[in-house]
Amino acid sequence: KNISCHSNFIMRLLIKRLDCLKNSLKCCLQQQGHPTYSTQKKLANELFSAQYCINLVEKNDYENYLCTLLLNGDQRRHAFALRAFNVEVANCGAKVSEEHINKLKLKFWYDSIDKCFSNETSYVADHPVLRELKYTVDSNKLSKIYLKRLVTARDRPSNQPFLSVKHLEEYAEQVFSSLFHLLVELNGIKDIQVDHAVSHLGKAQGITTLLRAIPYKGRTQALNVPQEILIKHGVSQERIVRDKAEDKGVEECIFEVASVAHQHLEKARSLIDKVPKSVRKVFLPSIAVERYLERLRKSNFRLTDQRCLQRDSMLPISLYWNNFRSRY
Repeated sequence: KNISCHSNFIMRLLIKRLDCLKNSLKCCLQQQGHPTYSTQKKLANELFSAQYCINLVEKNDYENYLCTLLLNGDQRRHAFALRAFNVEVANCGAKVSEEHINKLKLKFWYDSIDKCFSNETSYVADHPVLRELKYTVDSNKLSKIYLKRLVTARDRPSNQPFLSVKHLEEYAEQVFSSLFHLLVELNGIKDIQVDHAVSHLGKAQGITTLLRAIPYKGRTQALNVPQEILIKHGVSQERIVRDKAEDKGVEECIFEVASVAHQHLEKARSLIDKVPKSVRKVFLPSIAVERYLERLRKSNFRLTDQRCLQRDSMLPISLYWNNFRSRY
């Protein structure tokens, strides 16, 4: 009961941070004195766009939503814009059975990146996520290549399997590490050791996320366990989907993939002394990764165990405590 109370208290603190972001945007409206209609409309659109991005991330990426709430000031708003863009790109393949439709959606977001870096008037102004992304791009020195990787890495058929662990790691780095690189750039940090830590954390979170997605995969979609591991243990994709208790072959496959994620997590953490304290908040998702891998271990690497499927109620406390200690 006490733990539940603490968790609720921490959540209230996190939500207070969100309220601060909303209030700062509202203050912009009030400080205009007697703004013109166009100025008022522009500021109202900014408030709507920022709130839209926050809601989008909360609904689709809850754990990273909690981590982002702990960022400071404008960095929080910019981070929500980047994460909202990532959610939109990730959702391109959702509920789409035809690959060409998925490709068209991805092309839209890919082309939109150039529009955000351009000063020309375009459809960017009509989309809340793109409006916020443009504001973020205009306010920071971000590398366009990382944004484009978020799109190009996802341009692959849903039934295309990962052939090896190396291919799995490359995908995780292209998608997840690229987003972390952008979040680090919001702090104006350019450091090879930080980039090294980001690379490993992205791989750890990416591989863990791909594992967590397996129970929700359709039978026509390829699973996220590399073919070389399935062949090594003589396990079919059908057995992974069924995930029967006491199936040692499936357990070994999941254990091997989870071990790769854990190795990258430990490597990222070993570099903590090389990461400036001002940017360590960006690495807080490592806490969620660690806690999931621990739940997976306790469930004997059964992906469909309820401990692995349900939301982690203790995560807010763990995030707040590690943030207070400047740890990740």
